[in-house]
Amino acid sequence: MNDPPTDTIAAARRSYAEELRLTAQVRSPAVIAAFATVPRERFVGPGPWHVLSPMGPAEHWTTANADPVTVYHDVLIALDEARRINNGQPSLWAYLLDQLPILAGERVTHLGCGTGYYTAIIAELVGPTGAVKAIEMHADLAAKARVSLESWPHVTVINVDAASVSIEPSDLIVASAGATHPLPAWLDALKSGGRLLFPLTATKERGGMLLLVSTGSGVNFAAQFLCSVGFIDFEGVRNPDISRRLARALTRDQGRAVQSLRRDLHPKGRTCWLHEEGWCLSRRPPASG
Repeated sequence: MNDPPTDTIAAARRSYAEELRLTAQVRSPAVIAAFATVPRERFVGPGPWHVLSPMGPAEHWTTANADPVTVYHDVLIALDEARRINNGQPSLWAYLLDQLPILAGERVTHLGCGTGYYTAIIAELVGPTGAVKAIEMHADLAAKARVSLESWPHVTVINVDAASVSIEPSDLIVASAGATHPLPAWLDALKSGGRLLFPLTATKERGGMLLLVSTGSGVNFAAQFLCSVGFIDFEGVRNPDISRRLARALTRDQGRAVQSLRRDLHPKGRTCWLHEEGWCLSRRPPASG
């Protein structure tokens, strides 16, 4: 089978981006332009592709051909079936990136970048005056990301355990795997006004995408759950006891009452939504820096 013309793929990419605008209610023209620009086929390997079926969460089906146009749909494409690693749901990430927003010139750290597709989307948003550090613990995925991201010279890919790496001061930190808690290193690395976006998950199937915004004090952060999510586990950032308490908290209200994250020493009280050692998700509005 001959490869489709370049203009055919570009048209499919634009149509895909417009579909994400409607599906995810994306308001930012920059986010739509990024999805219409980045070649997804470069990051998912050669086809035919294994697509995760919405009809059976544990089942993949194989596309009928290797036409690159095929990847321009709002589907999960497997990167490593054995490790349950996929390319991520485009509509979810379009929605999340639209909520931030990401500004030109910002410094971003991406934890668990996989093969780098959403790293490339972020790189488009920060532009050549910005910088993106992509961290991936699996050597094979990091190697693929490094090659696929060569077109974005302001991206650096590092093969290291994201749970233990030192993080440079960042305007934004994004994690693509589910943790039961924010690491102190993540919170400490945020600049004043910086954002941390990560899946706070009790299990692989149950959690919420949490957005934290630094007030500049290093102690108080605005906090908001953006949506319910399920993600693979963030290795090294899982605690079974917190997982159980988080599951109970999510059962109450899915995190709707959460307004802040506190790191100050205080006793557990009525305003504590999830009170843990060293941090607390609170029903109180964030204190100013």
